[in-house]
Amino acid sequence: MKKFMEEFKQFIAKGDVMSMAVGIIIGGAFTAIVNSLVGDVITPLLGIIIGGIDFTGISVTLGDANIMIGNFIQSVITFLLTALVIFSIMKAFNSFLKKKEEAPAEPEPEAEPAPAADVQLLMEIRDLLKENAAK
Repeated sequence: MKKFMEEFKQFIAKGDVMSMAVGIIIGGAFTAIVNSLVGDVITPLLGIIIGGIDFTGISVTLGDANIMIGNFIQSVITFLLTALVIFSIMKAFNSFLKKKEEAPAEPEPEAEPAPAADVQLLMEIRDLLKENAAK
């Protein structure tokens, strides 16, 4: 049992698990945004365009069972709208990343040219004089 707990601690402490946890939390928050966009903005606009058709009332009764075909159709439409919204967001995000990668990088500062040979010799003499004065 002790070995199991030690392995579990190592698993939890890895960065991959923490990254995954953050991704799941952000994904949950993003889901709420996408659901609101689809349910509160796109679906009503689509309803206006197609004349307010609501499929949720369509059902078929077989014996004692009431099969809600309309709810299924509405769920498929919601899924397709959600997929379209996510696709559009990811397409825009990827386009942004591509433009960012293609942007010219800031020019690196040019290195100072090496001093001329006579200047270098004078610098060495200066350094030697300083060294001898310090002794």
